[in-house]
Amino acid sequence: MAPQVHLNMNVRGLEMSATVAINELSAELIRQGRTISKLGLGQSPFPVPGTVVDALRANAAQKAYLAVRGLAELRDAIADYHQRRNGVPVSGDDVLVGPGSKELMFVLQIVFYGELVIPTPAWVSYAPQAQIVGRRVAFVACDRRDGWRLTPEKFEALCAGDPQRPRLIVLNYPSNPTGATLAPVELQALAEIARKYGCLVLSDEIYGELHHAGEHVSIARYYPEGTILSSGLSKWCGAGGWRLGTFTFPKSLRWLLDAMATVASETYTTTSAPIQYAAVHAFRGGMRIERYLAFARKILAALGAACRRRLVDAGVDVLEPQGGFYLFPDFSAHAESLRARGVRTSPELARRLLDEAGVALLPGSDFGRPREELTLRIAYVDFDGAKALASLEARPLDTPVDEHFLAVHCHSVLQGVERICAWLRGDLEASQAPRAQELRA
Repeated sequence: MAPQVHLNMNVRGLEMSATVAINELSAELIRQGRTISKLGLGQSPFPVPGTVVDALRANAAQKAYLAVRGLAELRDAIADYHQRRNGVPVSGDDVLVGPGSKELMFVLQIVFYGELVIPTPAWVSYAPQAQIVGRRVAFVACDRRDGWRLTPEKFEALCAGDPQRPRLIVLNYPSNPTGATLAPVELQALAEIARKYGCLVLSDEIYGELHHAGEHVSIARYYPEGTILSSGLSKWCGAGGWRLGTFTFPKSLRWLLDAMATVASETYTTTSAPIQYAAVHAFRGGMRIERYLAFARKILAALGAACRRRLVDAGVDVLEPQGGFYLFPDFSAHAESLRARGVRTSPELARRLLDEAGVALLPGSDFGRPREELTLRIAYVDFDGAKALASLEARPLDTPVDEHFLAVHCHSVLQGVERICAWLRGDLEASQAPRAQELRA
């Protein structure tokens, strides 16, 4: 008789992370011979900067267990980085290094007892992590008319309903999935409410360096005593597979850092030693990394705007992205024609676009939105970032990233968006030779 195995109730019903699942499905369809525009997984298209790769190569032989909190030299570099970039007065003692910010977020929910507040649309893993740990989640539905951003009024209304409840609110900006960010005046207003009600803020700023204008501002400037600043290497440094994330705490929350370090010591123990030594060079920055970031922002800003123009021309409502590499289009204007084609929910829309147009996307429902809301997330990253960067570096600094440049270096992304538009028009065959292909000639 086979042994009886019972799943923990908090895990039962959960499925694989949507972003991971779409990436694996896309790869399998490509192996089967299908042409797929991979606009599902949000993975940086750019290579890890050469100076950081060189540092990893030089430290490949590092094999000792490092401190649970992280390599002291790295923690000092991270603290200095946040002082330079965000004006936050911290030291290396305020930093915790982990194997990805995703893992650190999970450990945080293990040690912090309170309600998790998630403004939606939101990254796919915040809520499932809370479910696994058994934490209560309060979703705050943001509106398109507010740019999908959390408003002070909605935050105030939530907190005022039960002012004594301990809360951890997650702010992610530039946003995955919308590409929107928060302006200083908005951050100041949210900080005042968090301070008023004693809310802990987890500021997920993993896309901060990819603010398209290079003008990212951290809420830690306005609420330093209650903000945990989350960052890492995956997005701005192109090193998602390296798995290194960072939390930076105010000194008043040292007890929370200590508690997380205790859990870390009994779980993952420490982060890969060679990766930590290499990461020192990433956080120290320098002219080569600044140039790398400037070109990456330039490409992403131009590509995001070009994708948006195509969607708007097709009657799709979508905000112009301000950072990162995402769009969150709303297809509600096509609701009637989509219903006639048997599409009533965002999962149905995503599935049909994959099956019939060969475009891998994620439905808005994966980001906490109602299934009947016809929203999707587009990750415009399916291009060779190394070649695009090399092309820009070989040109004068004032060379624009125009349609011709995008057609040459980002044609798969443009083709995918054009196939979405053609599918909406019922004219999919016309997208077999999209403008991107014409411009490459």
